[in-house]
Amino acid sequence: MFSFFSTSMLRLLILFLAIAAYGCARDSEQSERLITLRLSHVFNPNEELAKSIELVADRINEKSNGAIRILTYPNAQIAAYKDGVEMVVRGAHFISVEDPSYIGDYVPEFTALVGPLLYNNYDEYLALVETPMVQEWKKKLEQKGIKVLSLNYIFGFRNLITDRVIKTPEDLNGVKLRTPGSKLFIETLNAMGANATPLPWGETFSALQQGVVDGLEGSEFTNLGAKVYETGKRNVAFTNHFLGTCGVYISTEVWAKIPPRYQQMIEYEFVYEAEQMVNKLKEEHAAVIEELEANGVVFNDIDRDAFEAKTIGLYDGVLPGVTLDMYQQIQSELTKIRSHDELQ
Repeated sequence: MFSFFSTSMLRLLILFLAIAAYGCARDSEQSERLITLRLSHVFNPNEELAKSIELVADRINEKSNGAIRILTYPNAQIAAYKDGVEMVVRGAHFISVEDPSYIGDYVPEFTALVGPLLYNNYDEYLALVETPMVQEWKKKLEQKGIKVLSLNYIFGFRNLITDRVIKTPEDLNGVKLRTPGSKLFIETLNAMGANATPLPWGETFSALQQGVVDGLEGSEFTNLGAKVYETGKRNVAFTNHFLGTCGVYISTEVWAKIPPRYQQMIEYEFVYEAEQMVNKLKEEHAAVIEELEANGVVFNDIDRDAFEAKTIGLYDGVLPGVTLDMYQQIQSELTKIRSHDELQ
């Protein structure tokens, strides 16, 4: 009798443990499948950056067999700009795609990194962000709770889009220009001679049509993708005052919860697609200019030295935490990069 019950109890115990183990495995599997990250950016779905981000999200979902889902929200449908980065810092399951000046609120060197009138071409910036100097800045940022997945989502140089010819800072006297809410953007446009007017992207077109602002600044790709020229603002001054670039940021706390095999895959996909996007922009820029001209857009060059003289003071205490020393470090690295390019 004792042997019979002992054997029965043993079988029941084994069955119970097997069920429990299966349940734990299912729970573990389910928890992996439930890693959902919301990603926000301000770009129109027709713009190249938005398309690139969609490709990344789709590939991550496919390669992880649904374990990692990234839900994308273009056009600033949810938190964007400063609010988006704050979501990351607070540890939300959220990916912010923003200009690096917004993470400059936490490590000011990133504001200096995308300061006015620094770069002559895309490759200079791409080489700079790979230097040990910038890698150290990224480590400082992680101490603030922000993991950088990429800094390389370039969408073109930002230029002035108005209904007049702008060649010198004096031509901007009294001109109200829409700008994002970044202090870097506001202070730069003011220093250039304009009256910066911070507005959400969603309010920009009505503000242009109602005369609240006289123009805006943005890239040729944004001009074409969002059809800015249809507002009647068809003069573009090649100020190249900013290199339009976005970084991709996630909470270090959330990142630590993602299994390493998925971390590697996620980081690879964001880095890879940024490279593809830059190559595509290089290939298509001339055609974009041509199409804009066919829609009545007129381009003109500017007195770059005059604009540089107006904006250099921004690196000397005007922008929070930004110093001339940071500017000089960046210029030193750019000099090395340019010298290396000339030798090749």
